[in-house]
Amino acid sequence: MPMRGWLAPFVYLSSNWISLIGVVLTTTGGLLWLILLPSMIRGSARDPYLGILQFMVLPAIFFAGLALIPLGIWSYKKRNRGALPEVFPPLDLSNPRFRRLLAFIAVTTLANIVIGAQFTYRAMHYMETVSFCGQTCHTVMKPEFTAYQNSPHSRVACVECHIGAGANWFVKSKISGSWQVVSVAFNLYPRPIPTPIENLRPARETCEVCHWPQKYGGDAIRVRSSFTDDEQTKELKTVLLLHIGGGNGYRGIHGAHMGPGVEIRYAHSDPRRTKIPWVEYSRGNERRIYMAEGYSSDSPGSLPVRVMECIDCHTRPSHSFDLPERAIDKALLANEVDRSLPFVRKAALEVMKQDYKTEAEALAEVPRRFIAYYEKNHPAVMSSKRAAVESSAKAVLAAFSRNVFPDMNVKWGYYINNIGHTDFDGCFRCHDERGATAGDRTITQDCDTCHKILAQEEESPKVLADLGLAQTAGKQ
Repeated sequence: MPMRGWLAPFVYLSSNWISLIGVVLTTTGGLLWLILLPSMIRGSARDPYLGILQFMVLPAIFFAGLALIPLGIWSYKKRNRGALPEVFPPLDLSNPRFRRLLAFIAVTTLANIVIGAQFTYRAMHYMETVSFCGQTCHTVMKPEFTAYQNSPHSRVACVECHIGAGANWFVKSKISGSWQVVSVAFNLYPRPIPTPIENLRPARETCEVCHWPQKYGGDAIRVRSSFTDDEQTKELKTVLLLHIGGGNGYRGIHGAHMGPGVEIRYAHSDPRRTKIPWVEYSRGNERRIYMAEGYSSDSPGSLPVRVMECIDCHTRPSHSFDLPERAIDKALLANEVDRSLPFVRKAALEVMKQDYKTEAEALAEVPRRFIAYYEKNHPAVMSSKRAAVESSAKAVLAAFSRNVFPDMNVKWGYYINNIGHTDFDGCFRCHDERGATAGDRTITQDCDTCHKILAQEEESPKVLADLGLAQTAGKQ
């Protein structure tokens, strides 16, 4: 019975509402921790924000409950001026205070199990959803979420790429996610969010779940449409035969960069990896160093070195942003902007390239200024085609809003995409005819190495007619 004698004062003093609330919070935190414990041990949770619950909310609940128990005891003693009975009531069912405490603990524990299990199950599923990842921190994530919704990966959940399987990246995501919560809560995040992100999973671990360079890609035809700024805009088509490669030795883009045994390392001299003065190519016993002009040593020195992976070319596979010319060309190609309006591309670009301080200003001013252009310069068109002008104004705003986010300081061209070399340096960061430090090899800039131009900015390319694609090219 010594244990009962020792517990009697504690039970007596803790039978107050403040301490009982502390008991509820402590048991709630403990039970929720037990429910989530398998996911922490298994290391296979896939959502990036489960750590908010596990490492921030639950400890706060648990330790708040522990703090309330002695606080209630102190408050009870203060109200009773420290008076305590000479002999504490026994800890058995004949003691009504003890019976009430047991009943309270039993009821609250049962309620905690039922409510906690349901809450945790629902919370875990909700935190794996795209809407949670993209919209919970609305302002911060809006640029990335908007781009994601218009990407080829819009049916792939965020956690599939950003977390994946494995205990290592699971723990890293929790640490990163916890700091992100603090940054948002205290407005500590930069505007815009700088890229590239340093703590992402290796791209090959992520991308090659679905894509892999060893799969034969061969050659593929790509049709790129652009439009003129003429009074009557014209659609011009460029037809490329891309040598994608893969699964065919060392031929094509993928074969040359990621063929069997190939490893390419590079050093960059700026945080955004746009300047690459040092490249190392290795394949088996073959090793070559390529230095940019002005560098004499074959060592990268103090520059950071990376192993080339998918993301170094496919910089923004799910979060791509267009330059204004490409954005309006896409809207014209989709017939969202009426091509029959005079100087429609020129008018749209003039409006889209203006500097808007806030999102609210852009929402109001982009369509207003587009309509005002036709009211001022083409009143007859405005009179006869008002509906077309107004619907085109909405489409111009939509193209602007998919790429520019004033509240996050995301402007045209801030987020670089290194696939290709038309909008940004891309391939030319390395492919600039620089020579190897030994031998006469260069990193070629010959166009035909990666693609063959079958037609360039033609209204009706013959090659498309020969391939039977003339009628469908404008719809790709």
